[in-house]
Amino acid sequence: MSVKILSVDDENDLELLLTQYFRRKIRNGEYEFFFAHNGLEALQVLLKHPDISIILSDINMPEMDGLTLLAKINEMRIPSLKCIMVSAYGDMDNIRQAMNAGAFDFATKPIDLDDLQRTIDKAEEQIEYIRSAQKEHAQLVDIQSDLSVAQEIQHAILPRSFDLKVPDADKVNIYASMVAAKDVGGDFYDFFPIDDHRMGFTIADVSGKGVPAAIFMAVSRTLIKATGLQDKPTDQCMSTVNNILCDESVGSMFVTVFYGIYDIQTGLITFTNAGHNPPYILKADGQVKVLMSPCNLVLGAISDMTFSSDTVQLEPGDAIYMFTDGVTEAENGNHDQFGEARLEETLAECKEKDSQHIVETINEKVKAFIDGAPQSDDITQLVIRRK
Repeated sequence: MSVKILSVDDENDLELLLTQYFRRKIRNGEYEFFFAHNGLEALQVLLKHPDISIILSDINMPEMDGLTLLAKINEMRIPSLKCIMVSAYGDMDNIRQAMNAGAFDFATKPIDLDDLQRTIDKAEEQIEYIRSAQKEHAQLVDIQSDLSVAQEIQHAILPRSFDLKVPDADKVNIYASMVAAKDVGGDFYDFFPIDDHRMGFTIADVSGKGVPAAIFMAVSRTLIKATGLQDKPTDQCMSTVNNILCDESVGSMFVTVFYGIYDIQTGLITFTNAGHNPPYILKADGQVKVLMSPCNLVLGAISDMTFSSDTVQLEPGDAIYMFTDGVTEAENGNHDQFGEARLEETLAECKEKDSQHIVETINEKVKAFIDGAPQSDDITQLVIRRK
């Protein structure tokens, strides 16, 4: 692309001087000159050719002088448009005023065309830098817009209603939340009816953060739900999903998963823990116990793995609290972690509280603990209480 230059001067011989000196650049398409004889004409030329990037403007001109023209150009707020002011050598007061008003540089008459060439080259470098920065900014704006849409999509695929559409829904109390560390996250939770009295539920944490983790999260959630709806046992469900993720995994990503099937009528939970944080059982009498389970590998790491399952009985009033490590590993400004002890203490304070109260209390405690420090990981919780 040629550099488009507007020369504004009431002396006609300057046009001939510039076109003669820069004839090779004009002939090679490097420069394209436009000419005006005062500020008013210059503004009209700018309207017709908004891609002009350099203005060589005399200061003393009829109808509209160079300083007024400079003020009008500043009002346009075009950072990539550079003004080089031209005036007599002894007119330093006006030159100084122009520089203070935002002129890029100046040249004195009689014009040293070699020096003017260097000044134009310097202006070109600045213009290229500004345009590159503007392009990068526009790209960042587009990315941010895409991330906002992705965030909306991600929240839309997570359950937002916690009312189960099954006959015995009044016997169970469910609540969950996911607070992403970035615009989009890699954690997820889910629950879904398998039949009239059983529901599948899961909480998971994908390795990594940001967009790749969010995409892997969406795929993992879909696979777990689709496989779970086939009424497969939890260990078989994890085995099936693991093999698919191993076949499709990119960049060695993996996901930790706690997947269970809850019998609403009996309170029995059958579950498989694939490398995830052990949940807590909140007993009706206020006791908080870690749910120990067989050790299984994360999903997406090694194919053809055998997974084991276990069971736990929820009595009336008991609850199971599931979380991702963003809760316990939340750090304050001193790099102290929230930790298991604070989590267990807070859970003990939530005796007989419903699931929503438990989740919101933990979120508030974690927020107060980090006290404004940047959130380093997604914070996700899922609570199921047997009424």
